[in-house]
Amino acid sequence: MPSRRRTPRWTFALVSAGGVLMTLDVTVVNVALSDISRDLDAGLGRVQWTVSAYSLAFGALLLTAGALSDRIGRRTVFAAGAALFTLASAACGLAPDAGTLIAARAAQGLGGAMVFAPTLALLAAAYEGARRQAAIASFAAIASAAGALGPLVGGLFVQTLGWRWIFLINVPIGVLVVAGALTRLPESAAPGGARRRLDPLGAVLGVGALLALHYPLVTGPEAGWTAPRVMGSAVLGVALALALVASQRRGGGLIDLTLLRVRAFSGAAVLGFLARMSSLGVLAFTTLWLQSTHGYTALETGLRLLPLTGSLLVAGLFVARLQRNFSPDVLVAGGFALQGLGLLALAAAGAGAGAGATATGLVLLGVGGAVIFPPLMGVAVGAVPAERAGMASGLTNACYPLGTATGVAVFGALFSARLETGSAGGAHRSAVETGRFELLDPVLRPLARSAFSGAFTAVCLASALVCLLGVLAARTLRPVPSPEPEPAGSGAAGSGGRGAGTGRPAGSPADTAPGRRR
Repeated sequence: MPSRRRTPRWTFALVSAGGVLMTLDVTVVNVALSDISRDLDAGLGRVQWTVSAYSLAFGALLLTAGALSDRIGRRTVFAAGAALFTLASAACGLAPDAGTLIAARAAQGLGGAMVFAPTLALLAAAYEGARRQAAIASFAAIASAAGALGPLVGGLFVQTLGWRWIFLINVPIGVLVVAGALTRLPESAAPGGARRRLDPLGAVLGVGALLALHYPLVTGPEAGWTAPRVMGSAVLGVALALALVASQRRGGGLIDLTLLRVRAFSGAAVLGFLARMSSLGVLAFTTLWLQSTHGYTALETGLRLLPLTGSLLVAGLFVARLQRNFSPDVLVAGGFALQGLGLLALAAAGAGAGAGATATGLVLLGVGGAVIFPPLMGVAVGAVPAERAGMASGLTNACYPLGTATGVAVFGALFSARLETGSAGGAHRSAVETGRFELLDPVLRPLARSAFSGAFTAVCLASALVCLLGVLAARTLRPVPSPEPEPAGSGAAGSGGRGAGTGRPAGSPADTAPGRRR
């Protein structure tokens, strides 16, 4: 095993490498769909399930994987997930048909969830205090930048080595991550050996509920929101979620329901959902807008998104310093405000403001994202007992893909509705299906581009409203003043040293922020 001094560095390096692989694979495939469809002789609608299968499996297992890591060990879950992801990547790269590729992508999603779920708990166990804040801030910036780099990386591989290398490149990296996890990563589980029993029923209900809730968000825009399978899945998801809550009331199960009464923790989960909805939920439409209305190739589109990626990385270098001077609620509210301004700039670009507005909007989106996520991640694992860190990590991480899926679904419905009510008639549908306006009649091209840009502008404005909700909801992270000491004999016993009315332990990050600006 490495020396104690070097262990945190290995933990950060391995967790970051795993986070990059898992996040990158959420967005990297989008630009390769047409090539995959042609090579495997499958319809584009079927091939789109290579994206959906990964997202569904990834989002469904996060909660269970996080809770499981508290019981059997976070390194164990992380290494097993990396191994599964690596094997599934090889299967994706060698897939002979679309069905095999979709199944392998689902396996990739399961492995990705096992890697990503315990990441915050592993970092929290390896670092303390300001170093923990810096590590989480750096990890968040790296993982977010990887997601934004997806179109560029995908475009490079598609235009040089072919789409299969999008998956095959994961194999050698995955092998190194697995080897590093087994030899360099210390085991981390519930402190003091306080291992709790497994909860098979809770695990099944947790996976089923998240899967059933994700499915209508993924399929609804195409199948129709009133389609029986969409409505049935939504009803089933709600029923399974209620059954999960009922099964956990006895205590000691998959989820500690008392965590949801910790205001800072539940607020961090909701804010993470909103942040992913307003960022990655819009990224798909930004990519589509750049490719369709400007005629950029996949590689050119990735290059046009570099202001987003670069600002994420650069701003991430300064977030730890900001966290030492500002409380989480101030940083998160400021991050949402920056993202909202960025979306307004992109809306202006969609209305014809030019390339400068596009670049400005992408930079503001990147800086806002870099500022939002580190405080949220820090609060999520810092406001709960150490033995629940894996559960907290999995629960908050489960909100992220759900927010992305909700954003794509809601903004997708708005996007389609705006196209349907545009002024270019049937040109809209053809433009959306082909993605290349130069294939249309020259007379219809300006009308189609105008309608497409108008729909993109509407999406950006709607997402800016989500950012406004984030600014308002950030107050849930504010520290709650401790109650004034009561006179002796007044029956004040029983306060238990907990934050007044918050249900969270006193001394959590939101309660101990001396000198932070509000």
